[in-house]
Amino acid sequence: MKSLHIVAGLWLLAALAANAIAQDYPSKPIRLIVPFAPGGGTDIIARIFAADMSDALGQSMVLDNRGGAGSTLGSGLAAQAPPDGYTLLLGNISLAFNAALYRNLPFDAVKDLAPVSLIAVQPNILVIHPSVPAKSVKEFVSVARAQPGKIAYSSAGTGSGTHLAAELLKMELKIDLLHVPYKGTGPALNDLLGGQVQMMLSTFASAAPFAKSGRLRALAVTSARRSEAAPDVPTMVEAGVPGFEYSTWYGLLAPAATPRKVILHLNETARRVLATNQIKQKYEGLGIDPLGDTPAEFSAYLKSETDKWVKVVRTAGIPPQ
Repeated sequence: MKSLHIVAGLWLLAALAANAIAQDYPSKPIRLIVPFAPGGGTDIIARIFAADMSDALGQSMVLDNRGGAGSTLGSGLAAQAPPDGYTLLLGNISLAFNAALYRNLPFDAVKDLAPVSLIAVQPNILVIHPSVPAKSVKEFVSVARAQPGKIAYSSAGTGSGTHLAAELLKMELKIDLLHVPYKGTGPALNDLLGGQVQMMLSTFASAAPFAKSGRLRALAVTSARRSEAAPDVPTMVEAGVPGFEYSTWYGLLAPAATPRKVILHLNETARRVLATNQIKQKYEGLGIDPLGDTPAEFSAYLKSETDKWVKVVRTAGIPPQ
């Protein structure tokens, strides 16, 4: 009986502590883990979001880039962090397919992370180095088929969205390309700019500026409609790849046991920030659409996306690591 009283007392103390945290939250800077290297699409979205959230919360939101292992390193750190609202994760679609790509994940995205809100969605853009003699997807396919296995494409890493999107494109176009993985979108783009690789299916925000300047050649975007930020670039469907559509989503998450009041406070603040013209202009200028939903809606979406991408990875025959 005494042990039951002790357990009940400990539970009450924990509940009181959690409530106290929620009442005072936030009272110090918040660490926002970005599970990718600086310079990539997730990093760009995180920096814009963190700046506006810092103003709205009255506390600094400090980015912590922890790239590696297809985002599992940084995501795992966030999942295992103290659930007090002072360590958050800016995750993306990689959370949905890592369950199929890794045999021994140190965390379960659905069980160990608490969705706060979807932040944004952006299409990918097919870009090639100007040395490749192609000005359309059709011409690129002809070049690739004439040199099976010789045209190299870069990605943000094995199992990243830029990798899986390119593998799906290979399947659709029936071409053989050489995959060269990097530790993040930034390094992958750097080697594409230098001509060490010839193609990338990059996040729009990362590659579009280089396409506009002429350092890369844009062949198509992967969204259902053309991007207002690059209206002259056709969609994949318009370029002759029927049914091909792929967009990368981004969301704010916290460790699973984070107090409900903290989650709701973050959600309300994030949705308010994402609805402002200020952040809309920043995102839309980069071809990114700001979102914002409830924790329950994001939770259901994360589960459905996980189920979907597990099937895609297995169909593509990508072996787990």
